[in-house]
Amino acid sequence: MKTGIVGATGYGGAELLRILQAHPEFSITSLYTSSQKGKNIEEHYPHLTGLFPQKLEEINPVKMAEETDLIFLATPSGISSKLAPELVENGCSVIDLSGDFRIKNQAKYEQWYKKEAADPFWIEEAVYSLPELNREKAKGAKFISNPGCYPTATILGLAPLVKENLLAENSIIIDAKSGVSGAGQSASLATIYSELNENLKVYKVNQHQHIPEIEQMLESLGYKSPITFQTHLIPMTRGIMATIYGRIDTKITKEEIWDLYQQFYSDEPFVRLRKLGSFPTTKEVTGSNFCDIGLDFDERTSRVTIVSVIDNLMKGAASQAVQNANIMFGLEETLGLQFSPVYP
Repeated sequence: MKTGIVGATGYGGAELLRILQAHPEFSITSLYTSSQKGKNIEEHYPHLTGLFPQKLEEINPVKMAEETDLIFLATPSGISSKLAPELVENGCSVIDLSGDFRIKNQAKYEQWYKKEAADPFWIEEAVYSLPELNREKAKGAKFISNPGCYPTATILGLAPLVKENLLAENSIIIDAKSGVSGAGQSASLATIYSELNENLKVYKVNQHQHIPEIEQMLESLGYKSPITFQTHLIPMTRGIMATIYGRIDTKITKEEIWDLYQQFYSDEPFVRLRKLGSFPTTKEVTGSNFCDIGLDFDERTSRVTIVSVIDNLMKGAASQAVQNANIMFGLEETLGLQFSPVYP
């Protein structure tokens, strides 16, 4: 199938190139840009020298739909809201990696993203697909909204407990940390070396735009209360660790909780559980589509601690988009994604 990428010069776009180059069913035919028309991708990314002969093309929805079967939109929020509907209307399948169609409530999107929301018709048309929880909706879809990075790690960490209604109301607290690649390539004071190196920063306290996405998904699973969610920037390139806390008032043991997770994710190829007493690190999922989860339960405080790690550019963006593309077209879900993490 012919695929195109809008935003190939971004970090998420570069990872899509790496994955799709070796995919047996998707062929990269076109790369699109809003600012670098006519250039080769290797001028932006020398590590891709000789791998992609296509020159970067301008964005023209009608022409793009004629040239491709599937477009990945690896763009900042605010762009896909106008571009995605035009592509779908012209017969092209779309997977959007931005946040423009994740929030079903227009007012909430505008409140948290500080941008104009997409047309309500297209917000409903877009299938929000975190594959492990709602892959059935993605099968045969024409338009998929890919989950955010923090929500992916957080929701997968919480889903088994939420589905069983085991977490007390107003008890979820998420302490999340991300590598600097999550901020993209745009230069800012917060991400320059002298500010980031040997430093740890909390940011967007109680204001992160992924809060409503997490709450929306948790509500669909049965948890109605708001969450406390704080994010931190750490001096590494990629990776997310979400350390999640919640209160369980039901009498239960840590072994029973671990068994619950084991059953819940037993058939999921990209969720790996650690044995009790063992917790994952970000490096152990680098460059992969895995989400690794470890947990413990403190009977003294009735609090469960869940540690969930992903590569923010992979399971948090590009490889999850390819996982969704496989589902969309009825392919084996793991196709093109069966590679181990990069280590060390």
